[in-house]
Amino acid sequence: MKPTYALKHMNNLDLEGADLLDQFCFPWNDRATPRTEFRAVWNEEIVRFRFEVEDDDMVLDSSRDRDQAVLGSDRVELFFARDAGLIEPYFGLEIDPRGWVYAYEAHYYRKFDPGWSLPNLHVNGEFFPGGYAVEGFIPVEALREMGCWHETGLHVGVYRAEFRHGPEGVEQDWISWVHPRTEKPDFHVPASFGRFELGR
Repeated sequence: MKPTYALKHMNNLDLEGADLLDQFCFPWNDRATPRTEFRAVWNEEIVRFRFEVEDDDMVLDSSRDRDQAVLGSDRVELFFARDAGLIEPYFGLEIDPRGWVYAYEAHYYRKFDPGWSLPNLHVNGEFFPGGYAVEGFIPVEALREMGCWHETGLHVGVYRAEFRHGPEGVEQDWISWVHPRTEKPDFHVPASFGRFELGR
């Protein structure tokens, strides 16, 4: 059975009333997972979300290409799927601490179209001592048009790329809400998704 997160309905989109999701893991590493917190709420127009993460060794890529800069940096990620099996297209938002977004439509298995963008997405990044936060606003109508908004809930993946400076360069590691049980690091599989249940 898929793990679930209660996406609470809040007219004022106050994240103080949101459920806390902090059960994250390193699926392919046995070290302790740094603090990773996610909260989200919705009303009839907007889904508001926020990540707050502990990161004592932040990696920010300085590539001129914005997409490459995001992919080379510490970041948080949200995937939205139309169906639980990824039979239809799904969509990725990868967001670094600066609030820069790498967005794409994808087809299983790992066929990406980075020309896609989520209409009227608003995202901000925030640095604080020992970590960073990312907050965003996603229009419900955009999720409907994507085919990802269902009356009872959404198929969502919640992830984090945790990079560190090592003796031989940047070391990459991966954090997930749901353990996908793959041998190698891979979020782009149906087993990495959970379910957001719409509350009232």
